[in-house]
Amino acid sequence: MEEEPLKNVVQLALKKHKVFSQSRTKFLLRSMMASMFIGFGVIVAFKTGNYFYLANSPFAYPMAAFTFGAAIILIAYGGGDLFTGNTFYFTYAALQKQLTWKTVLKMWLVSYIGNILGACVFASLILGTGLYKESSVNSFLLNLVSHKMHIPTSELFFRGILCNWLVCMAFFIPMALKGDGPKLFTMVLFVFCFFISGYEHSVANMCTFAIALVLDHPGTISVEGVVHNLVPVTLGNILGGTLMMGAFYNYLNKEAIEPGG
Repeated sequence: MEEEPLKNVVQLALKKHKVFSQSRTKFLLRSMMASMFIGFGVIVAFKTGNYFYLANSPFAYPMAAFTFGAAIILIAYGGGDLFTGNTFYFTYAALQKQLTWKTVLKMWLVSYIGNILGACVFASLILGTGLYKESSVNSFLLNLVSHKMHIPTSELFFRGILCNWLVCMAFFIPMALKGDGPKLFTMVLFVFCFFISGYEHSVANMCTFAIALVLDHPGTISVEGVVHNLVPVTLGNILGGTLMMGAFYNYLNKEAIEPGG
């Protein structure tokens, strides 16, 4: 059932590897671009959700989850390179003997660093706009960031696993669909599911935390809180992409798809 989409996964991984081999700078910039696309989604989500949050409406989080779907569309069609998706693509390509694990680790590292740098750049741009100066605008974002920085480590880890499993599916399932309409609907739906479920996405958190830190924020938001969240979430995201997606689909289809086929 998954043969053709999995062939597309290998092809996509090899295209990314080609960019990486030709220019580490371009690969880094594509990674930065991906997290800035995520940043656009963060801004839209929390600006929208804030209107409902101030009115004590139960629709604050659902509306934020729905509008955050803009981020995945930008990444899918804008050409960004997201670390979390790469954990799936590169793992599967390595298990299919198309990439070496040493190369996979290098590309993961560069994409992760690029995602962090992109988040920081985007936060600086948002600070320059002055759009989040007032507490009436940033209260929803700051409240959620403060909460994320105080979730127990083990819970963050498991939320990270489930998150990237679902997000990778958001990119994988549309590969089997025809037409942009069904693909867009599926991607936005799956991103809504991860957001509304309360799972943790390392790159989305990078962007959200970076924005919160450049604003006038309470003491409950700190660099230590960022580390407390990102370390277990990143590890969970890696496991979700490598084991639940890459290794799992490789095992299920190892007789159906020959390496290089």
